[in-house]
Amino acid sequence: MRPVGIDVNPRRLRFGLVAEPCAAAQARRMTRTWLTAWQVSDETCDSAALVVSELVTNAIVHTSSRQIVCELSDETDRVRITVGDEGCTSDAPPCRSAERDGEEHGRGLLLVAAVCSAWGAQEWGSGLQVWAELPCTADHRTGIEADTVRGTGAEWVS
Repeated sequence: MRPVGIDVNPRRLRFGLVAEPCAAAQARRMTRTWLTAWQVSDETCDSAALVVSELVTNAIVHTSSRQIVCELSDETDRVRITVGDEGCTSDAPPCRSAERDGEEHGRGLLLVAAVCSAWGAQEWGSGLQVWAELPCTADHRTGIEADTVRGTGAEWVS
């Protein structure tokens, strides 16, 4: 699956995803890629991937959205993650594929609250925008080590 649209500023990324079950994995990959490029610490990247996955999954499971909009901001002392949905419409029921018999669910926002310094929600058009903030530290690795962290595996040539 490809992102619907991407808007990149120096330390802000906004992208849209089609609201289908594979969107959470796509959001995790985009989050890790960009936060790593911004040299955010591994711990913050891991937490951000968990948070974006939970928020995107909630938007898919609990709304009838066709598109979800994600935004990442690397601010001075924190990473802010925002996920917006289109809400529920009368002509399209929410996707319930993640709620099969025997599967556990309902703990996503508890995880978000446990790893974030703050989180909340606000109305956003006909839907909801949920945001979360994580403490941020820079990853100050350089040279081959930094390139490996960024996931390219290439070596610096002098």
